[in-house]
Amino acid sequence: MKYIRLIFILFILNALSVNAQDVNYYKSIIDTTQNLSLKLTALDSIVSKSFKNDNDLFIESSIQYIEVAKKVDSFEYAAKKAINLQYILTNFKSEPRKAVTIIDDVLAYKSKIKDSFLLGGLYLKRGGANFRLDLKKAIIDYTNALQNFSKSDSLYVADTYLFRGQANSKLGNFVKAGEDYKNAYQYFEALKDYQYMLFAKQGNITMFSMNGFFDKAKIERDLLIEKLITLDLKEYLTTEYYNQALDYKKIGDNKKHIQFLLKAERTMIKVSEDEDNDYSFNFIVIHSKLSEYYSNKYDVEKAEYHLTLVDAFKDKIEGDLISESSYYGSKSLYYKALSDYNKALEFAEKKLTSAKKLNYGGEVMDAHFILSSIYSEMGNYKKSLENKDMYTTIKDSIFNQSKTNSLAYYQTLYETEKKEKDLVEKNTNIKLLEKDNDSFKKLVGISILSTLLIFGLIIQFKNQQNLKNTQEVQEKFSQKLILSQEEERKRISKELHDGLGQNLLVLKNKLISSGDEISRKMVDSSIDELRTIAKDLHPFQLQELGITKAIKYTLEQIDENTPLFITSEMDDIDGVFIKEQEVNIYRIVQECLSNIIKHSDAEACKVNIKKTNKLITIIIKDNGKGFDFAKKYYNVKSLGLKTLRERTNFLNGNMKVQSKNGEGTIIKFEFPIV
Repeated sequence: MKYIRLIFILFILNALSVNAQDVNYYKSIIDTTQNLSLKLTALDSIVSKSFKNDNDLFIESSIQYIEVAKKVDSFEYAAKKAINLQYILTNFKSEPRKAVTIIDDVLAYKSKIKDSFLLGGLYLKRGGANFRLDLKKAIIDYTNALQNFSKSDSLYVADTYLFRGQANSKLGNFVKAGEDYKNAYQYFEALKDYQYMLFAKQGNITMFSMNGFFDKAKIERDLLIEKLITLDLKEYLTTEYYNQALDYKKIGDNKKHIQFLLKAERTMIKVSEDEDNDYSFNFIVIHSKLSEYYSNKYDVEKAEYHLTLVDAFKDKIEGDLISESSYYGSKSLYYKALSDYNKALEFAEKKLTSAKKLNYGGEVMDAHFILSSIYSEMGNYKKSLENKDMYTTIKDSIFNQSKTNSLAYYQTLYETEKKEKDLVEKNTNIKLLEKDNDSFKKLVGISILSTLLIFGLIIQFKNQQNLKNTQEVQEKFSQKLILSQEEERKRISKELHDGLGQNLLVLKNKLISSGDEISRKMVDSSIDELRTIAKDLHPFQLQELGITKAIKYTLEQIDENTPLFITSEMDDIDGVFIKEQEVNIYRIVQECLSNIIKHSDAEACKVNIKKTNKLITIIIKDNGKGFDFAKKYYNVKSLGLKTLRERTNFLNGNMKVQSKNGEGTIIKFEFPIV
């Protein structure tokens, strides 16, 4: 046995020695080479080897790596190292300010970092460091992170909402905190990350509970319990029943307090029978609180029963401050019920020590209350009064803080509602003033010109009628032409798919049977081309996915298969338009994107679709070379813009183009909701 142990020790020492030799080797490369790429590789090796083994070396080599990476324009590599470095600096070295400075240096080159995950990650990590320094700055960082993360970064988006909710909660921005927790909950639920989904909802509930909003906490907790039951996540129910029991104790409802403690106990036992999991923490705190309850009722037999159960987990209690505080409190009250005041005092002091380390005011307050009652029973009224004063001071402090937070919460609600109301009133007044002003101008104009221009108006009216009739005929013809084109495209697409497509599939199967692999691949290529042509001719995904998902699918296809980087913000517009109108909406977006790819030389594009009560607004921006709209529109060979205008008119909409040579393009469409 000694021989095996000796071999093991020698193996570990040898591994450490080899690691040290490797580090020294890479350091020698860094000190001697002038080749920055080689130096970067050596630094990366040291960073990898020192991670979780030598924090000082990890920090030093990471900072050097970032500086060298910036010199060789490898800003995304620098960003990765800055992101990894923040956690060590903030949580292990307690140097969040240094972490902020390093990330600031990398963000100075953010225009050269194209990866949305890295940009969002830099802001997220800087927010984590600022969480220790300035919560307002942390909130700004988290907001910037949300603006930079893409849809594929949904896990990190969820984390960001959760952290921003915590920061808002600490600042007393309870309405905003609630919104952030709600968003985090929805993201985690979509990701099926149920543990963090629970954390997000629990953050909201805890915020309400700690600030005295017990009714709101109860409503939110009931919704969470219902969700956990629906998802069959029974292992989390015990904690929710236990926390609800604690809330009932805070408001003095002892009857419901014991009901929910017993409910938590029953749930815990059932879960432990159904599943193989470690439930020791719940077991300790629940049975400790049950013992505490029965001790206060002087039901010593039941109190002893629950304490005996907890004693079996003594090895799990030590070092866990929450478990220690609960256990020592129940032991103290048990011995007090037995009139063994010396032992009661011993455990009460232990509870106070654990509660202070835990830095949880409620537990410290409870410890002083127990000590006060024990000293009173022992006849030491001076000590009893001292602890009673401490209990009262902490209780008043918690009450005052809760009251302040309550006022802040309701004040925020009031101000938010007031701002919304004022905004509605201002908009209404502006519209009324505009309406009155327009009416007045019209009246004056008509009064002045009516006598002088009556004959001219009649002639002009006739001309306008003729022009309007001509335009209506042209618009109807254009609309019918567009509809017939779409019908013809649909027919051709269907015939290609059902006719030629099926024939090619039959041919493919025969080639597979004959073993002619080269011909089969040619047929496969032809089938793919045929499908692409059929999809271009008529977007069948409109019927399969709906207009919103069809557009999103098109954006994803372009983003994946072209150099163009596309971002989007889209409201759900399914069901707003009839099928013919949806086809035109889809064609408008498709034509705009096609023009960007073919003509703009753009690197990035953003598509924004916004739905309001009366309008659907589509804005498509690119950072390309731009163009002269008037020149392009009236060019006989340029049909794209004219087609866009005709499709817009078909939908009774408006089209606005903002573009200059070298300044990119913004095209805005507005369509009324009928």
